[in-house]
Amino acid sequence: MRVLIATDAWRPQINGVVRSLERMAQAAPDFGVTAHMLTPEGFAQIGLPSYPDIRLALATRRRIAARIADFAPDHIHIATEGPIGWLTRSVCLSQKRSFTTSYHTRFPQYVSARWPVPERWSYRLLRHFHGPAAGVMVSTDSVEAELRAHGFEHILRWGRGVDLDLFHPRPDCVLDLPRPIFLSVGRVAVEKNLEAFLSLRLPGSKVVVGDGPARGALAQAFPEAHFLGAREGAELAAIYASSDVFVFPSLTDTFGIVLLEAAASGLPVAAFPVQGPSDVFAGSRAAVLHEDLRQAALSALRLPREAGLELARRHSWQASAEQFYGHMRRVVQAGGTARRLPEPRPRLTVFATSRGAEGAARERSPA
Repeated sequence: MRVLIATDAWRPQINGVVRSLERMAQAAPDFGVTAHMLTPEGFAQIGLPSYPDIRLALATRRRIAARIADFAPDHIHIATEGPIGWLTRSVCLSQKRSFTTSYHTRFPQYVSARWPVPERWSYRLLRHFHGPAAGVMVSTDSVEAELRAHGFEHILRWGRGVDLDLFHPRPDCVLDLPRPIFLSVGRVAVEKNLEAFLSLRLPGSKVVVGDGPARGALAQAFPEAHFLGAREGAELAAIYASSDVFVFPSLTDTFGIVLLEAAASGLPVAAFPVQGPSDVFAGSRAAVLHEDLRQAALSALRLPREAGLELARRHSWQASAEQFYGHMRRVVQAGGTARRLPEPRPRLTVFATSRGAEGAARERSPA
């Protein structure tokens, strides 16, 4: 089976979407799939307003159609709602091609954190984008419930994984800082709500790994914190293993691959009781989820580090790829629809999202 994956998120970006798609491309041969990535590479690009590190392709429908024709895929998956995604969707509709999509970020909340745009407007646009898809892939039960509440249909489950060969406990410490060390990893941008972490009164040291448009302002506002920039591979894994608690202040992530990386490194997690952390850590002793993020961070210091290892072992990229390509194969076999192919799956217990935590954290978010 030949699968074309259209995505606006790609290298040099470093984020969960890029890492997930890279893993899917690497695993494709194991499932009899030849995967081809349709990305902004090869197109003129401009920076996203307010976030120039994210590059948007100046593509045309004709050029997108030509790339699709050159690869001649059996199935097309559209991973993002940017220019590449919209143009690929347009080509699919005009050629009456079936396609699947995926929903990675709570886009309405992301937009409202940056601009005064009502969330209902964003959901209306997203329903229009994903509506014609044979299936919309989401990572968790709570994301599925949220989208269904906003009128989305034909939702499929696609979980995420972690590389246990890379992320694991290590005896050596690479951070020569006062302990305990509270770590946060991810894009340094307003929607990640990092100010909620950096403003906490905590002992020891705060470390932020990642880059983004808010880094300069946050580093200036919180000079006592240590901003290490973007790190990857073994260097990133060593930083996880050298820390004491992973703090995840985001309110907009639908999953958070960094949560699994922290757990695999034996690092207890502190987070708000919202989507993402509530799904990942349901029934686990590997995290403390609380409306008071400071209390969660301090309580996480007492968690057994082995609990994270047990959780991480239940998430593999191989299982993720099996779901991903399995959905596509069923769509192809069914003649272009997944709508009458419900899959039985175990239900997860999901913690209730706290409106109080969300509101409080948003008040602390940088403008």
